[in-house]
Amino acid sequence: MRKILRPVLGLAFLASAAPAFAEDTKPFTVNGTTTLTSDYRFRGISQTNKGIALQGSMTVTHSSGAYASIWGSSIDDYVANGGDEELDLIAGYKTTVGGTTFDMGGLYYYYPGSSTGGKKYYSDFLELYGSVAQTFGPATAKLTANYAPKQKALTLDKAKLDNLYVNVALSSPIPNTPFSLSAAVGHTFTKSFLSGGQRYTDWSLGASYTTGPVTFGLSYVDTSYAKNVLLGRDGRDIAKAGLVGSVGVAF
Repeated sequence: MRKILRPVLGLAFLASAAPAFAEDTKPFTVNGTTTLTSDYRFRGISQTNKGIALQGSMTVTHSSGAYASIWGSSIDDYVANGGDEELDLIAGYKTTVGGTTFDMGGLYYYYPGSSTGGKKYYSDFLELYGSVAQTFGPATAKLTANYAPKQKALTLDKAKLDNLYVNVALSSPIPNTPFSLSAAVGHTFTKSFLSGGQRYTDWSLGASYTTGPVTFGLSYVDTSYAKNVLLGRDGRDIAKAGLVGSVGVAF
């Protein structure tokens, strides 16, 4: 457990120190989060065998719109050939024109300790992303596309594979209340290890409550996977519908 929590807690510590750093570097802003969630779902599929995950992040943003971020989570070892933690290294650029926000960049998924039987396996991979978000009054609609070029980590056999994922999301605070609502639907267009070997659709409905820096969330997550097709440890159906609760703190 200490091995799982160490990198995530490190992110939490860095995030808690972010405001002081931001004050000393005017062109930059630094913020972070720590979150405890009942299940880490990635595009509808559980990365923790339907168990809890501790997560943390830190982002440094320049006034130009360029940013760099690191995000970490505990995971179950079936995700990355024995690795029990995920670190996402992100660099991108975001700008807003009128009510439209454009965001693009690259994301590297790094799984420390991903090896089996002394042999190094290919679990780490690169993904490119781009999104367009438009505000409509208090609501925001967002279209995101993620593309992972052909690489060994996505293989199902001996051939390199790529992966394309597209998501449409709608979110909105409820005016004059601390509550927000969200809904999203995504589709994986290619078969790869990342998609569990199938093309499939995932969707979610969520609500959150924010008080000060703390946010409580609850969401319903499901996929188009048939029952008991994608199994994790101990035969658990990791693509099955479920409720996910979380509590997070922003710094």
